[in-house]
Amino acid sequence: MITNPEIQSVKQRFGIIGNSPHLNHAIQVAMQAAPTDMTVLITGESGSGKESFSKIIHSLSLRKHGKFIAINCGAIPEGTIDSELFGHEKGSFTGAHEARKGYFEVTDGGSIFLDEIGEMPLGTQARLLRVLENGEFIKVGSSKVLKTNVRVITATNVKLLNAVEKGNFREDLYYRLNTVPIFVPPLRERGEDMVLLFRKFTSDFAEKYHVRPISLDAEAQAALMRYSFPGNIRQLKNIAEQISLLESERDVDAATLAKYLPSDNSRLPMTLPSLGKNSDSSDFSERDLLYKVLFDMKKDMNELKKLVLETYQNGGLNQNIIQKHQGLFEDLDSGFGTKESTESNSSYVPLVIDSKKSNSTNDEDYEDDAIEDIIHEEDDNSLSLEKKEKEMILRALRKHNNKRKYAASDLGISERTLYRKIKQYEIDQ
Repeated sequence: MITNPEIQSVKQRFGIIGNSPHLNHAIQVAMQAAPTDMTVLITGESGSGKESFSKIIHSLSLRKHGKFIAINCGAIPEGTIDSELFGHEKGSFTGAHEARKGYFEVTDGGSIFLDEIGEMPLGTQARLLRVLENGEFIKVGSSKVLKTNVRVITATNVKLLNAVEKGNFREDLYYRLNTVPIFVPPLRERGEDMVLLFRKFTSDFAEKYHVRPISLDAEAQAALMRYSFPGNIRQLKNIAEQISLLESERDVDAATLAKYLPSDNSRLPMTLPSLGKNSDSSDFSERDLLYKVLFDMKKDMNELKKLVLETYQNGGLNQNIIQKHQGLFEDLDSGFGTKESTESNSSYVPLVIDSKKSNSTNDEDYEDDAIEDIIHEEDDNSLSLEKKEKEMILRALRKHNNKRKYAASDLGISERTLYRKIKQYEIDQ
């Protein structure tokens, strides 16, 4: 059994800060898996520190004197990833002026870390499965079978089972990779570790630039721990360095800290329910975008239900009801819902509800029936998800002066997905 002093020793060796039970458990699993050759799948949100665990596993293994290479599968173009991983022969494709060894050949006897494994193309997944099962691979443009002895460690920030259900990831490869699962907790689940990490980053900054380190008072520390940090450790480090650079007062209170914590009211929950096998969305990021649109529609629908119920209970529309639900009418060209328009348009037609349904003994049942009538009448004006998606993309591009990198980050999707959407909707930049 691995003891706590051993875990603390590993933390010091690899620069891991924190005492969260979830973090300690992840380190313990990594230490137990290290001496074996079993494949490891590290899961966790982007920026949570997954690569550090791959280094722990390699450094504590019998392969520690062999080579270690970290590869980001999402950063390699689909047309060249086979060549990068498995090598190619001279003349096998345009630009192949000489033979090249791939990473699996170069790291023979060592370890290879495949980050963002969910981005790997299906054809490459089949090649990887063959390596995992019998250590064999074939270079691009060759028919000769080569052997390699490589320990494979993988990581992902998405749920691979969802990708399996949609046919974007091989089921047999998923179970082959998931021999030893390690979950790296997001920063928001690590409690006081946030304060320890903040102190570490500000101390590093102060030492590097010879300034007094930033310190947080009790209220600021509490505010820091309440923030969700969607960017995890990377985001916390950026904020710590911003405050260290820009604040002349080195004792920071909650009000000052709040200026550096972006509002995350519009941020979607990081864990979203699966849409199932019949989903039309092509990847997780696009599903994020669709859920945001659906949540906005649901909010408007709930507001509309309240409006219908209050109208029924008060015997018709009146100025007070309209002003109370003014958010429903803000985007109407007629200006309906403003004080000025309600006063000038005193001959409006009140909403009429079928009296047959007024016999319902349950207000919620009646409310649902009334909404159903409205939905049937408004079918022709139903919102288009594609239209909403396009509007959001245009808004993000305008906000960031057509810089796709920052627009994609604002939308919560990859730059590659944004580029594909721009082409799909024929958006002129």
